[in-house]
Amino acid sequence: MAPTPATTTASRSVRRGLACLAFAGLTWGTTGAAVDIVYRSSDFGPVAVSFWRLLTGVALLLAARAVRPARALRPARAVRPARGARRTPWPSGRRVLLFTGTGIGLAVFQTAYFAAVQDTGLAVGTIVTLGAAPVLTAAAGRLFLGERTGPAGLLAVDGALTGLAVLVLGNGTAVVHPVGVGMALLSAAGFTVSNVLGRWTGRHGDGEDPYTLTVGSFAVGAAVLLPFACAEGLMPHTAHPGQVVLLMLYVATVTTAVAYPLYFVGAGAVRAATASVVMLIEPVGAAVLAVLLLGERLTAATVVGTVLMLTAIAGLAVAESRREANF
Repeated sequence: MAPTPATTTASRSVRRGLACLAFAGLTWGTTGAAVDIVYRSSDFGPVAVSFWRLLTGVALLLAARAVRPARALRPARAVRPARGARRTPWPSGRRVLLFTGTGIGLAVFQTAYFAAVQDTGLAVGTIVTLGAAPVLTAAAGRLFLGERTGPAGLLAVDGALTGLAVLVLGNGTAVVHPVGVGMALLSAAGFTVSNVLGRWTGRHGDGEDPYTLTVGSFAVGAAVLLPFACAEGLMPHTAHPGQVVLLMLYVATVTTAVAYPLYFVGAGAVRAATASVVMLIEPVGAAVLAVLLLGERLTAATVVGTVLMLTAIAGLAVAESRREANF
């Protein structure tokens, strides 16, 4: 049976969403390494780093829109809305809830992640964060979005849990620090909130486009972090100010102002659990950079745990594309 135009469009939407998520994951894999170098070059703390990342991201996105007004990126609606759902403009209360929830989720995700990197290292902090996120997101997607996990989703969750267990239990305290693991799990919870809300706005396409959602969420996150960043210290003391500024600009530009809108596009195209699992691409880049640039050692347990989680990426991404192509 020849594919219909609707089927072809849905399949392209899924591929586009997966490509956007993959790009975001690859760039985010470099974030921890850049921030780790900032830590080694200055007395910057995780809250201040997160604050400046979000604030600079807002400024860059607003500047880009002012210089070149363009149609905002729209989420690829690969998943059909519920039958009988009405597409009406969102009331102000729902928009406030969306921006507040996503902004707080991003603030917690980033700050806790940077704290985990600082405490237990780039490789372990990243792998635990992105390994726990699919499990939490699958549960949240089932509870709040009514999404069925399905056999592929269950397999992916099992793979993530197994890999996470091997990573944490297979390493000693010299490699995996309990406080750092706790911060990584908190980061995963923040990621889950922003992921599910991003999926929610993608399903209700008349709500907010990814550009508006990104700018609004960043602004809320920066406002929430401001008092804590002031207490921690907004301006770093460093003997290498040029290096610190360049690294922070890279983090704010490539991994924030560019990657986050693309992430929200992808989150609107696939199921919440799928989006979270695809983002496990991030630990690959993070682990490589941790070894090559930061001198971290990867134990056998770390490698096995990472491979198990990455296997879940390929299986679930392929299953998602096939599922949407059969619509």
